Amino acid sequence: MLMTNDTIAAISTPLGEGGIGIIRLSGPDAIKVVSKIFKPKKNINLKNQKSHTLHFGYIIKEKTVLDEVLVSIMKSPHSYTKEDVVEINCHSGVLVLRSVLELALRHGARAAQPGEFTKRAFLNGRIDLSQAESVMDLIESVSSKGLKSAAQQLSGKLSVKIKNLRAELLDLLARIEALLNFPEDGVSSISRSTILSSVKKMQKKVEALIDTADQGEIFRHGVRTVIAGKPNVGKSSLLNMLMEEERAIVTEIPGTTRDTVEGHIHIQGLSFILIDTAGLQPVSNIVERIGIARSKKKLLEADLILFMLDASTKIDSNDNKLFELVKGKNSIVLLNKIDLPSKTKISDIRKLVPKGIILQISAKEEIGIDELKNTMLDITLSKFRLHQSSVCVNMRHKESLLNAHKSLDHILYTMTRTKLTEEVISLDLKTAIDCLGEITGETVNNEVLDRIFSKFCIGK
Repeated sequence: MLMTNDTIAAISTPLGEGGIGIIRLSGPDAIKVVSKIFKPKKNINLKNQKSHTLHFGYIIKEKTVLDEVLVSIMKSPHSYTKEDVVEINCHSGVLVLRSVLELALRHGARAAQPGEFTKRAFLNGRIDLSQAESVMDLIESVSSKGLKSAAQQLSGKLSVKIKNLRAELLDLLARIEALLNFPEDGVSSISRSTILSSVKKMQKKVEALIDTADQGEIFRHGVRTVIAGKPNVGKSSLLNMLMEEERAIVTEIPGTTRDTVEGHIHIQGLSFILIDTAGLQPVSNIVERIGIARSKKKLLEADLILFMLDASTKIDSNDNKLFELVKGKNSIVLLNKIDLPSKTKISDIRKLVPKGIILQISAKEEIGIDELKNTMLDITLSKFRLHQSSVCVNMRHKESLLNAHKSLDHILYTMTRTKLTEEVISLDLKTAIDCLGEITGETVNNEVLDRIFSKFCIGK
């Protein structure tokens, strides 16, 4: 693909007070632009300096020193974008960084768009599209498992799997088309049984990748864990206990929590997004009704539900309604307040959830909390099969894989249930190949590229 011809610049570090702030430039005039605003301590010409060297000096604005800086030079093609890249390492601060960026723009650079540096790395062939997406996953990782998965994708593990699968499909297509186009040249035929066997084999590989999508979502964004139950059963106390801080207000007054409250915890490298919800019960207050509506929405979106009951009170009709809400969902029933005289026992709950997971805890006295954490981890690992693969596809990849699978499915249908010729099989193979190419960027369109890179921050 063609390299972009202009030079872009952006602040590549978060704005605010800090030790270092970086202005990044990329493009054919990156060194030329910086040379106009940078005065080296030593009398040197930046253009003549070797790649991957660091130079001390000053940023000059109208003959006045604006900042004392270090300038890094990375020459094409040995840089992040495969273009000339220059990074100005300034003292961090909103005013100084914006002033240096303004100087760079005034002397020939253009303000970079969100994700444009990574987009150039993709367009210039340094990384493929799945690797480009992993850069954002790396930045946004909420757990060590997500970080590891993103790093492996950035290294190209997913790309290799997709490219190998695509190569197998291309090889099969080539054999079929050679037979169709040059039958008189003595090209060896390929039997329908061989085609069927190959397609089924490749379909299983596609399915294996599709199966990693849910795992990838968990790694990237965490386990959405909703704490649900009637008012005053101890939901907020449990959130505070798991968070090890006073995140939610706890009182003896039922209905204190009127909206969802969220926080993160990590259990053995996996992130759990804890969501404390408003107590679910019939109410007349409009504010409480809104809170309860949001709670029910969170229940529908949850990966895991911690359904809490109060051991010091009997199960009532409202509890029974809640059991219906969580039926069939990934959930743990928590019998809380076991430090108080008990009016509800596990045997009472077992009648309502014969095969469910039931734990006894006291959020107030910290009883059963370690067992709860271990159970949360075990049930998540089991449900999402997180131990199976370190390479995970995202939702965009999943859609492309599903479309490829659909095309392969159509080949199997065509060959086993119709009398259609190899020309139709060839068309379906081409569609499957294109779908896989969307993942690595070999067949992706500009609209998809713009949508992907618009999610990046400016400067990356």
